[in-house]
Formats: sequence, C-alpha cells, structure tokens
Amino acid sequence: MGEDAESPKINHTFLRDYVTEADVISTVEFNQTGDLLATGDKGGRVVIFQRETEPKGESEEVGETGDSGEYNVYSTFQSHEPDFDYLKSLEIEEKINKIRWLPQQNAAHFLLSTNDKTIKLWKVSERDKRPEGYNLKDEEGRLKDISTITSLQVPVLKPTDLMVEVRPRRVFSNGHTYHVNSISVNSDGETYLSADDLRINMWHLGITDRSFNIVDIKPANMEDLTEVITAAEFHPHHCHLFVYSSSKGTLRLCDMRASALCDKHTKLFEEPEDPGSRSFFSEIISSVSDVKFSHSGRYLLTRDYLTAKVWDLNMDKGPVETYQVHEYLRSKLCSLYENDCIFDKFECVWNSSDSVIMTGAYNSFFRMFDRETGRGVTLEAWRESSKPRAVLRTRRVYTGGKRRRGDVGVDSLDFTKKILHMAWHPSENIIAIAATNNLYIFQDRVNPDHTQ
Repeated sequence: MGEDAESPKINHTFLRDYVTEADVISTVEFNQTGDLLATGDKGGRVVIFQRETEPKGESEEVGETGDSGEYNVYSTFQSHEPDFDYLKSLEIEEKINKIRWLPQQNAAHFLLSTNDKTIKLWKVSERDKRPEGYNLKDEEGRLKDISTITSLQVPVLKPTDLMVEVRPRRVFSNGHTYHVNSISVNSDGETYLSADDLRINMWHLGITDRSFNIVDIKPANMEDLTEVITAAEFHPHHCHLFVYSSSKGTLRLCDMRASALCDKHTKLFEEPEDPGSRSFFSEIISSVSDVKFSHSGRYLLTRDYLTAKVWDLNMDKGPVETYQVHEYLRSKLCSLYENDCIFDKFECVWNSSDSVIMTGAYNSFFRMFDRETGRGVTLEAWRESSKPRAVLRTRRVYTGGKRRRGDVGVDSLDFTKKILHMAWHPSENIIAIAATNNLYIFQDRVNPDHTQ
C-alpha cells in the first residue's frame, strides 16, 4: 500500500451540522458478523446501525464498486446518565468509554457498554407480533373485573409493525474505584474483564454483585506510583490469556492458569529506550493508548503517540514492526504538551486478514499500513468528499523537499480534528471512522479480499 494506491470509497456518512460536546463519538464497534455497528457518545447515548441485506442500486453499478448494502440507523437508546459520587464529591460523566458485543447465541443481540464506573449489559431484539385476546386484561391492558369473565379464550399472536426493543439485562456496578478504560469479552462467552488505571477485574455475565480482581498494581503508598494501566484485552482464542498495556510503554501477557492473581506476568514486552534520544516528553509519548490482539492471536498491535507497533507473542525483546504515524510532530511536542494534545489516546485496529493495520491522526487524517510492504497511505475523513461512492484521495503532510499540490504543511494541521476511534469490519474491507460528531463508513472500491 503506497501513496499511489487506490483508495477506498465512501459507503455511507452520518453528518451533523452542529457540534455539541454530548454528540462527540467516543467509541465505535462492529459486532461479530459486521451486520451491526454500534457507536457511543459523550452524552451517554448508543446508536446502532444495521447493514441492509440488499443494495439499493442496480446490479451493474453495485457490482463494479463492490457495494453490498449500506448501514442505516437501527436503534438509539440512552445507555448511561450523569451520576455523582457523594463519598468522593465527584461527578461521574455519562460518556460511553467502550462498547463490546457478545457472540450471538439466538435471535437477540447483546452488548456491553461502560462509562467511567458502571458497566451495563443490553439486550437488542426485534418484535413483529403482539399478543391479543387476554383473558384477564382488556384491549388497553387494564385488568378486568373477574366477576364479568364468563368464558375463556386462547390468546393469539397478530402481526404488527417491526419494533426494535433495547432493554437493560444486567448492571455491573461498584467494581472500580478509578475510571474504566477497557472492557473485553472472553472467548468462553461467559466472562469478561474490565480495567481501570490500577486494577483489572473479571466478571461473570450472570453475576452483577461481585467480580474477581485479577490484576492490582496499586502501591501501598500512592506516592510510589510509577505507571498506570491504559488498556487490556483477552486473547481471541485462549480464555486463560490476556494482555494489558501501561503508561510506561510496556505490555504484560498474563496467564490465569499460573495464578489467580496475575500481578506477576508471564511475558513482558518492552522496547529498550535509546538514552541518546531521551527527552522530557519521552515517557509521555511512549505510553500505550491501545492494544489489540490480531485475529490469529499470534501478534499484538499497539499505539503510542507517534507510532504503531506490531509485537510477536514469541518475541518479547521488542516489536517486530514499527510504523511512523506522524513523525513530523516530534518537533511540535512542546506546543502539543501545552494544548494537552500529547495526551490524546489514539486507537488502532487490524483488518480481517491481519495484513493491514489502521490508526488515526490529526487534521481528520487516518493512516493505513500494509504489513507485507511496510508502506503506508494517509486518507482524510472530511465533509467535502462525503458523497456516496466518492473515492478518497490520498493526502500528504509536507515536511520539506519538493512540495506537491494538495500537500498540507505541518503548521497548517488542525489539531482539533482528530481521528481517535475506529473499527474494521470482521470479514470485509469496510471501516468505520469517528470524526468528532460525524461517523464515516468507507468500503474498498475493488476486490473485497484485498485492502487498498
């Protein structure tokens, strides 16, 4: 994949003309089939999009572009409300930090959503029939006077308009003292983990009033605190393995078979620091903001402030691949520290075959890297190219040398337009990009088995 590679095309775009803080998208997640896409925002809302089973266009046009159905709004519900911790006199935001889908077991769908403190399990189901002919209730649902009932009838189901019902099934609360930054569903389908700055808990999906603490890095004296947990995830196939990342740039692989409390890791993944390049910002920019297992379970993908790295589970001495996302910002770290951008937490994702990785940047840019060639491409999610089936143009940040038409200078980058959250379809080349309060869905314009 290079700068001259063919770009994906826009499948669908959900844009809002005005921006309020509550509308800013804070998480994006496909379900296991890719037919549903959930987004959470800072206002505590969850919006679920469903993929149409049949494309709207004629076969010739659709066949040429590889389009196979758009995503439309399926359901919207309020997941979390603002709360207040009276013991600590702290406001608890309603912002949705993470959404994770559970493997589908029946016609209904289940998802977990969390804010800083409380995790909720939601059931999403469809209803196209309603019961009629109750014996003890009238047509409006009111109880009848039993003395007036002279005969009994068998209730029947009558067809009705399709309704999507979203109901809370479990509320997992009081499990975290600090802000929840990660949730991950285990491959056993029965448990999940939740991580905050200092602890990781494991929950059973059927038990809400207790969890089991599997990692605790809180020191006896908080003045001795040197690092915090930034992200955690279960292995996609082995239910006893999980990994968590830290603000020091390290990864710890833990095996729950070795010990119930996984304070002692099985493997430590760490890249040796070059003493010659150390600066005031070194520790800040080395903090890992996201970690993802590959679909195969062989590799780990991490994102720090300037780079994305791929690690082999069998090689803990350092990453096997390092990709420069926006190296041109190294000279701007001082100003980025002053405006707090240096603390932005970028996410990273794999494509379905683990051959391409994707992560975000500033100026509404996002980056894709082909692991086979090591080459990257910069694309932009912006309103001007948001027409359906428009082809995305590759972009380039000018850092010196010959300047091409359309290049963007480093000093012209808009740091308020940041791509932090994204998701990749589990089996196709469809990606969802959250840009502030806008959701972009892009689809590969050619062979769906090969990402451009």
